[in-house]
Amino acid sequence: MAIKKSIYFPVVLLLMLFLAGCQGSNPDTQVENHKKKDTYLSEKDKMNKQITLSAVGDILIHDRVYDDARVKDTFNFMPMLDRVDSYLKASSVTFANQETMVGGEEIGLSGYPRFNSPYEIGEALKKAGVDVVSLANNHTLDHGEEAIHNAINYWKEKDMMYTGAYESKADQGKLRIYETNEDISLAFLAYTYGTNGITEPENKDYLVNQIDEQQIATEIAEAEKQADVVVLSLHFGDEYERLPNERQKDLVQFAADQGADIILGHHPHVLQPVEWVEGKGGKRSFVIYSLGNFFSGQDEFYRRIGGVLTLTLTKEEKKGEEAKVKISNPQFLPTFVTFTNESDYKVVPMYQLKETDLPDAKKHYNEIKDHMTRWMEELQFPEQ
Repeated sequence: MAIKKSIYFPVVLLLMLFLAGCQGSNPDTQVENHKKKDTYLSEKDKMNKQITLSAVGDILIHDRVYDDARVKDTFNFMPMLDRVDSYLKASSVTFANQETMVGGEEIGLSGYPRFNSPYEIGEALKKAGVDVVSLANNHTLDHGEEAIHNAINYWKEKDMMYTGAYESKADQGKLRIYETNEDISLAFLAYTYGTNGITEPENKDYLVNQIDEQQIATEIAEAEKQADVVVLSLHFGDEYERLPNERQKDLVQFAADQGADIILGHHPHVLQPVEWVEGKGGKRSFVIYSLGNFFSGQDEFYRRIGGVLTLTLTKEEKKGEEAKVKISNPQFLPTFVTFTNESDYKVVPMYQLKETDLPDAKKHYNEIKDHMTRWMEELQFPEQ
């Protein structure tokens, strides 16, 4: 991945190029150096390294959503995200589940049940502050290999880290590691429970990662060697169910036992609570069983609710010991998709909703807070 650039005097630029040329590259690792945001530290924390990680759920672009975004011969999704982009940009690293392939208009746009989205949604996410996208979900193969290749070429052009779907076996073999300015690295892994019965072409199982415990265990072990934090994205669970099923819980426990630090769930299209899960050796992993729909055209009440999860990651330096990263300060900003007559779609923080946006808005907001804190009372809800 390319390093984001700034403008310097020529001598400094030459020095930077020389230093960059001296750095080795790992052919089995896709790395992005994070140059976007600084993290503000307290005096106490300046002794340690610290970043924030944010995550949002499903970006599920129905035809009514991209029709609403259409402007002459292009699409403009930015106004739909302008109420939440400051929260996405505020974090050091921001993750999203890109539920629909951005295969572009050349292969035909489509909504449910087999999605294909315009490239411009990817541009909007990039501008809004998203840094990493998961492409492993039940709609990955909706338009076959061509849509996947189109999407990956687009993400590469936009210098966006992607994980979970790949253009080749070699691409699949590259561990996605995101390097930050604070010397904290994050490995991103992603898998899906299935692809709606659509199978990959023969010998092309690299097109999408399916949930396989042996593969997950192997890749977590390798990620632990190369990164400070392992972030596991799992597309699993029962659609529209607000609590995780036993298979979700078992798989999360398995992942925690293997060493996953953060587990981000999605697929149910509704929010499921957060929890600390203790793995082997007593290490705690953070899990959100479902991030819900962040941006979609679904109209049932709970399917319009998503949110921005934010975690603080601190690398604690202790003399004579290997540095470890502590996960703390979990926060969740519930969001709601507003619209009128299948137009004017907007993602809005729930605490900002007015009665004209949603009757009994405050009551609904408090109910969501109760739901998300079911197993973690210390979860905070920013309102600024």
